[in-house]
Amino acid sequence: MIPGRLVGLIASGLAPDRDEAREWAERELSDPVYAEAQPTPLDRLAQAIGEFLGDLLTPRGDVEWSPVLAVAAVAVAVGLVVAAVLIWGRPRLAHRADERSSPLFGETETRSAAELRAAAAAHAAASEWDDAIVVRFRALARGLEERGVVEAPPGTTAHGLARRSAHPFPAHGGALESAARAFDDVRYLRRHGTADLYAAISRLDEDLVRTTPARAPEAVSA
Repeated sequence: MIPGRLVGLIASGLAPDRDEAREWAERELSDPVYAEAQPTPLDRLAQAIGEFLGDLLTPRGDVEWSPVLAVAAVAVAVGLVVAAVLIWGRPRLAHRADERSSPLFGETETRSAAELRAAAAAHAAASEWDDAIVVRFRALARGLEERGVVEAPPGTTAHGLARRSAHPFPAHGGALESAARAFDDVRYLRRHGTADLYAAISRLDEDLVRTTPARAPEAVSA
């Protein structure tokens, strides 16, 4: 039950009894999106809200039960949880962002995005454009993982990552596809990289770092 529907019920005069209102709150707050990673600020908030609603919905002595007040409280509580999800992101992504996955585009890779960028710059300084392009694209992917924007589990391809990344970064969709094509050309088709291709991927990586992703309701997996 989402806040908008709760407000709609209040406006239409359809108010639940005590047990129904409490069931709505428990069902919403038990959604896995609120508790996949433990413990997080989101989990603690959900628990506190659950306890608050439990106290609110339990009649005490001669206090008269007010269904409309309870529904309004449930709407506010659920709204707070939804706002927390938007602010902190899904716990699952935030948790995984701290655990860099080793496999990256078919190879074991344990370096951070910063380490990969430094390695790519070293290759570029030596005019080793093939290696510079491959490593910089890996840095781009690892950076998105670390930020919790896009996941790159084993089996992810460069173009798969580009397609998924276009959702949180719609203005960069074409550049992401071009970068993935350059990666595949150098890595698998043995075509030689160039300084221009490396510069384009570097600019894209830097642009993505500075850009706030447009988060979708569900996790974006590559």
